Amino acid sequence: MQLKELTINGFKSFAKKAELEFSTPITAIVGPNGSGKSNVAEAFRFVLGEQSMRSLRGRKGEDLIFNGSTSVVRSNRASVVIRLDNAAQGGKRTFPVDFDEVIIERIVHRDGTNEYVLNGSRTRLRDIQELLASANIGPTGHHIISQGEADRILTATPKERREMVEDALGLKVYQYKKIESERRLEKTRENIAQVESLRREVVPHLRFLERQVKKMEKSLALREELTVYYAEYLKREDLYLTYHTEAIARSAEAPRIALKEQSALLEDAKRTLEKNEQDEKSAALVALEKRVAEVRTRRQAAVRGEGLIEGQIAFLERRIQEMEQKQEEAEDAPVPYSEVKTAVVSAEKIAVKAADDEEVSAVRRALTDVVGVFKSLLNDPKKREVVSAKAEREELAELTKEREKNAKERERIAEEEVSVEEEYMALRQAIEDESTESREAERAIFEIMNRIREAEQELRTIETKQATLERERTEFKRELQEGVALIGRGITAYRDHSLTNDDGMELTLEVLVGEERAKQYERRRHLEKMKIRLEELGVGANEDVLKEYTDVKERDEFLVREITDLEQSAEKLEVLIVELTEQLNEQFVAGIEQIQTEFARFFTLMFGGGSAKLDRVKPKVRKRKHDEDFDFGANEESGLAEDAEAEEEGVEGIEINVQLPNKRVRGLDMLSGGERALTSIALIFAMSQVNPPLFVILDETDAALDEANSRRYGDMISALAERSQLILITHNRETMSRAGVLYGVTMAGDGVSKLLSVKFDEAVAVAK
Repeated sequence: MQLKELTINGFKSFAKKAELEFSTPITAIVGPNGSGKSNVAEAFRFVLGEQSMRSLRGRKGEDLIFNGSTSVVRSNRASVVIRLDNAAQGGKRTFPVDFDEVIIERIVHRDGTNEYVLNGSRTRLRDIQELLASANIGPTGHHIISQGEADRILTATPKERREMVEDALGLKVYQYKKIESERRLEKTRENIAQVESLRREVVPHLRFLERQVKKMEKSLALREELTVYYAEYLKREDLYLTYHTEAIARSAEAPRIALKEQSALLEDAKRTLEKNEQDEKSAALVALEKRVAEVRTRRQAAVRGEGLIEGQIAFLERRIQEMEQKQEEAEDAPVPYSEVKTAVVSAEKIAVKAADDEEVSAVRRALTDVVGVFKSLLNDPKKREVVSAKAEREELAELTKEREKNAKERERIAEEEVSVEEEYMALRQAIEDESTESREAERAIFEIMNRIREAEQELRTIETKQATLERERTEFKRELQEGVALIGRGITAYRDHSLTNDDGMELTLEVLVGEERAKQYERRRHLEKMKIRLEELGVGANEDVLKEYTDVKERDEFLVREITDLEQSAEKLEVLIVELTEQLNEQFVAGIEQIQTEFARFFTLMFGGGSAKLDRVKPKVRKRKHDEDFDFGANEESGLAEDAEAEEEGVEGIEINVQLPNKRVRGLDMLSGGERALTSIALIFAMSQVNPPLFVILDETDAALDEANSRRYGDMISALAERSQLILITHNRETMSRAGVLYGVTMAGDGVSKLLSVKFDEAVAVAK
């Protein structure tokens, strides 16, 4: 037996743990209405992953948990455990897991959260569904038919019937794979869009960096060209400067020696001339020159001293005159009234004070003080200036005497000056008469000096050339330093550079140093242009930019590879989806033909004749056409510019056509309730025969059958039990009689469902 056990705990009315063992092909669950026996079928749906609360007869997760009664507290969680056999048979396991048993548990909590446990390990619902789908088991479909849903396959749409048939044929695995492939394809397309978006962001920056790198490459190429050109220029310049510096130094030796020799001759000639001129007369002439200068100096000093004394005398005379004038003015001036009044008041005070004193001495002192006040009034303060003027008259007298003395001294010095000058002129005339003898010596000196000037001129010319070379040497050093800064210290190895002509022959030193300077100046101008171009491009390579360019380029290449890989994955997924769709369609078509055969056989068996068939149809679906799909040109006459409707073929579905025996009944809508039940049972059994599931759960699908049809129903159950385990929830005695084990479900006043198991023999007795 594949289905071994079902354990229910806290699920709906099963407040306490209840275990159902399935050790026989057919197990029946019986009990009165409202006892909770249908909750067993829902427990199967729940543990197999059903997500529709409507199928579980609830609105939210906590509706599945025992909610308590008057005597039993409510539960905080509900759990259902199903145990399935997975022992290898013929070297193959039913489920693709390496366990002899598959134990699935689902737990729901009051907050609505669900847990899924597979063989003791928590897992995802999706993993549970894929595992069960591999064995043609699912939470809904052909193998779980609940109460009131026996004719669901009849009322379903063609598309829904197709899904039921695919489920019965075990095509869920392909559907899961197709859905997963479509999901992965959608995700891959999203990833492609994201990667393309990233690449769109990267590409402008990459292009910018490419321009920068190309600019750097041009800069590096120009650098290399400049390095070669620089080395050639520097070597030519160095050779030229070295050669000509040495040549000029050699050419300066001869005039320098001549200058030295002529300078020595000049010194000798001068000494001879000086010797001839330095006799007694010359010495006397020199002494007289000194005396003349001395006398003149003394005379000039006397004149200056006399002038100074005259200035002082004039000043004192003006000063004395001014003082005398002021003295006269002071004597004639009246005494101011304010001063008289002050003097009278002072005398009055002294007199009043003395009148009160009886001492004669005090009166005498008072009289003396009064006399002093009036003398003081009459005494003019300007009389002090008379004393000052007297002192200046005395000083004037002294200066006058000194002026007379100085005048006599000046006259004496003037006479001495005239005498010395006459003596000097006489001696000079005598010396001039004797100068003719020195003219020959002077001419010799002039010739020597001319030769010296020629040597000096030649040396100045050489020095000018040396200065020019020195400037060019300075410019050369500057160029070398600039080259080091611009290119690097490698430029200092310019001496190792080889200079060749157009034929590749190395140039000789004579050719290099004999070249016109204009060509080298042209090279310098070209060198400057190259340096300017290099500065415009940027000096050297920027390592950060190169690294960033490499990183961005690698990232772009990675994104391109990613897009390529994703597009290839998308293509593979599209191919896989097409292949899965083709496999689904092929197996669906083949399965439909098999189900069609079994359906016709079961239908004939149930109704004692008639016919039934399944037709594959593609229903028309009305679809709104949007602006981008709408052909405005086709509606120009009507002027329509809004959305329009169009019909297209939908997904292929299944229609059921039956013909009852001895009746003109065509179509499912004309069947009675019992006929619909028999038709749906025949189709369900037919699907189960084509691809038998591990177990089938039928929840009161025989409720509408009469006794005769119940026997036919029982016969089909027995035939079906040969290939699948059956769990029957029923009130029908005929159905009960086919079961090997009966589970009775009861519910007392506490609202809790309980299980009772009855063996087959006992079940028959109870049924009768």
